[in-house]
Amino acid sequence: MQNTTQLQTYNDAILAVAETGIKALQESALKQKAKRTPAQESHFLCAWMVESLREKRFPKIVADDLNSWIRMARSQGAGAMLPQLLQRIAIQYQQVLSTDLSQKGAVDALISHLQGAEWFVITDTAFSSNSSTKLKLAGNGQSSIVICEQQLSEYFDVDRLIKPLPVYVRGDEQYFAEQALNKGLLVSQGNKKTSLIKHHKTYLIVPNNQLKELCLLVESLA
Repeated sequence: MQNTTQLQTYNDAILAVAETGIKALQESALKQKAKRTPAQESHFLCAWMVESLREKRFPKIVADDLNSWIRMARSQGAGAMLPQLLQRIAIQYQQVLSTDLSQKGAVDALISHLQGAEWFVITDTAFSSNSSTKLKLAGNGQSSIVICEQQLSEYFDVDRLIKPLPVYVRGDEQYFAEQALNKGLLVSQGNKKTSLIKHHKTYLIVPNNQLKELCLLVESLA
């Protein structure tokens, strides 16, 4: 049984779930004479997750994830692709542990990369988060990223991010998430309702990448 007292953050807990699940699947596969089908792998991981919840192997902060994946496996079978899901989580959360860039350096590098990829980048405009009217960006459908100038300046203590930084994006979110990950950044799931910019979604970059729920996963990692 996992020692949950040491899993103090969501990142720690979700990475432990992914790595432990992958290991359990691999160890079980070694005992089988025939190669498992994707449906059998999904069934095994679903049962493993049910047992993990029952035995409280992991902190409560990942219980919603486990329950969601169990429901998904029961309804979709092999289509839930649980082994691939756990692999993506393990790779992505491990990758940000070894980055050499500070979060300020990573955000600057991400902005620079998207500019080079011909995204419409706006970081020199301040706007109020209290506005009830969404701002409209005249980008002619071009992929775009908007970050409030004031927040980009004030939310960093030198190179250290000290407040969750909202980033407003219109474009291929998988590309955006992959480029952020390449710079050592996890980004939250996109939220269209909280966006201050019309036709954009809000993504959060948080101090030390410590999101409180599953980040936006890059599908091409596994």
